[in-house]
Amino acid sequence: MTAPGRRRRPGPRRALTEDEILDAALSLLDEGGANAASVRGIAATVGVAPNAVYTYFPGKAAVFTALVDRLLGEVDHRVFADREQHWRQRVEALALELRSRLAAHPAVVPLMIGGPMDGPHALALNERLLELLGDAGLNPADAARAAYVLIVYVFGSVALEVADVAQASPLPPESERIAGRRRAVSATPAQQYPRVAAASDLIAGYVSTDQYLWGLHRILDGLTTSRPAGSAV
Repeated sequence: MTAPGRRRRPGPRRALTEDEILDAALSLLDEGGANAASVRGIAATVGVAPNAVYTYFPGKAAVFTALVDRLLGEVDHRVFADREQHWRQRVEALALELRSRLAAHPAVVPLMIGGPMDGPHALALNERLLELLGDAGLNPADAARAAYVLIVYVFGSVALEVADVAQASPLPPESERIAGRRRAVSATPAQQYPRVAAASDLIAGYVSTDQYLWGLHRILDGLTTSRPAGSAV
């Protein structure tokens, strides 16, 4: 018991790292979405006062920006950096890798779409993509435009998949999501919307890997229709 008039000595200061803050933010995002990942919530998760978080990040937006870049840094560049592989296989591998990682943390997808993605890991990923498209025979200007098209397709596709499910994380298995969509689409009045009803199975599969790759392949076909003669196919 502390003697009267004597001040209690403070305990040891809690050690904290940026990664701990980002881990806490990701956990809160997975559990309850962006609204749950407040600075106060992050601080409580790691057991510090909110001011300690501000020592590392000026606010929640900065935490999210750093988290997005860290997740992009987890992408395995080996899946698409091997220049001995055909460029289309490398694009497909990258697209599938990104989709898989984003599906594991759906609440992060809107943060990626809503931010500039200009951190070091994002820039490294874009550099690789531009190199890859150059290997496909595109000139630097066309490669830059093509990279943007591919980024919009990948993140847009995943964003629509995420919006289709009222759950923070992770996404349910693909088969369950397709089955749920099939039940919903099957209620379409066939007499009023005959084409939609006839395509109901395909519409249910819009969130499938097959549909994702079908769209990707069509984009790749279009991007290379104007390749210079003699370039890689």
